[in-house]
Formats: sequence, C-alpha cells, structure tokens
Amino acid sequence: MRTSYAHITRICLAAALVLAAVAPVPYAGGQENETPASETSSSDAPLSEVTTEEKSGDAESAQIPDHRQVGGEPDSVVQVANLVYAGVKSSQCFADHFLIEAEKKTSISTSRRFSAVKLSSSEIYGYPLVIMTGEGDFTLPEEERQNLRRYIERGGFLLASSGCSSQEWDRAFRREMATIFPEHPLRPLDMSHAIYHTATDIKELKAKHGEPRPIEGIEIEGRLGVAYSQDGLNDTAHTQGCCCCGGNEITNAMEVNVNILAYTLMF
Repeated sequence: MRTSYAHITRICLAAALVLAAVAPVPYAGGQENETPASETSSSDAPLSEVTTEEKSGDAESAQIPDHRQVGGEPDSVVQVANLVYAGVKSSQCFADHFLIEAEKKTSISTSRRFSAVKLSSSEIYGYPLVIMTGEGDFTLPEEERQNLRRYIERGGFLLASSGCSSQEWDRAFRREMATIFPEHPLRPLDMSHAIYHTATDIKELKAKHGEPRPIEGIEIEGRLGVAYSQDGLNDTAHTQGCCCCGGNEITNAMEVNVNILAYTLMF
C-alpha cells in the first residue's frame, strides 16, 4: 500500500476528517493531440513478468513516493498527472477544473493544474492520480504497459475516459487493459461504490443524451486502481478548444472526478 510517504498520509487524515461529515457509504463489493516526443516504441509484445533488471531501480521499487514539488508549492499539495501515452498521444482534452472544486469541498490542497508526464517515465510514481483520455485507436508500447501495471499495483490510480465517447478509443483501451491486467477484468461499478460517496453523495450519473453507461473499474487486492468511462468524464464544459461533439459525455463529471480524487487519497 502507499502509506510509505508522509505528506499523502497527512492529506488522507485531513481529508477523512472533513469527508466524514458527508457519511460516505462503505464499498459494497463487487483527445488526443500529437506532441513532440524524443523516444517512441512500437513493441506490441504480450505483457511479460516484471524482471529485476530495470533501466532505473527507482521504478521497480517505487511505492508512489513523495512527488517533486514545482514552483515552490508546499509539501501538502496534491498534484495530478496528465499522461502522454502511446509514444506521442496526449490527454489534453480533460478539464482540470475539478482540482479547484476539490479544494472547495474538502481539505485537499491541489496544484490546480495537471502536469504532463510520459507514461513510460518513472515520474508517474510521484503522482497519486493520473489521467488518460483521447479519441481514435492506439497501442501502448510494452514499456508503457509494464510501467502502468507497476504504478497501479504500487498504489497509484488511473482515471481513464473516452474522449467524445470515441468507440475506437474505447476498443483500444479495453484491449490494453485486458493485456495489462488479464487476471483483473474491467467491471461495472454499482452506485453504492465508495467513489460515489466521498466528497459528494452522487445518486445517479447524468449524460448529454439519455442514460449513460456505468463507470467501470479494475480492482486489485480489494482496492480500486482504475476507473473508466466509455461515455466520458472529460468535463469539456470547463476546457478551451475541446468539445464532446456528438458524444454522450457525463454532465456531472466534475463531481465524480472530485470523488475519485478523494477516494485515491483515502484508500
């Protein structure tokens, strides 16, 4: 578990005191833009067992450690990473507005802006929550698959969303998750799950066009490590230059994302 670093523990304790007031329900079980990249990989080999020989020993032993602070931010500030994945694809069209909302609803202090981080980099271990979104097909290089699995197994959390409800991205994401976590399939999360009852008590998901499909997740050793919406949690109402187009984006995504951030720090 990721109790090995002090400032996240302090955040969890502070958040728990504030969030306890909303009486969370216990868990009841069961846009992509091209960006410059110095290195890319095209390996599509099956996921193999993690070896002890790594380019960096820090990545192998990382337990979501204290992340480096940027711009003189205090030690208690939570930072969230916006992933650059599949070599050069970015998760640009995902609103960071929920970070500001989290400060209003809880005692969590945030950087208020995402940090762009390569999925292949050991830097992801410095962030308790990482974001992945986009449109169209993609394939993760083996290095990124291995790094994402280690990150989640060591206590990190992936929030993934299909941009504009892209069916191609949905198929690609499901394919990658099945390759990375063959023993832990994506499963629908019932509305009784804790992610709906941390900072805000969410009774239903709302979408632009009728009833949305349920958020799905991957659990490892009883802890949710991946949350995924094929309709979209991008909250494009709070982005610039991005839209949901004809997709069925979840309209109360901001509240859901705040809850997921709180869950990430509490569990």
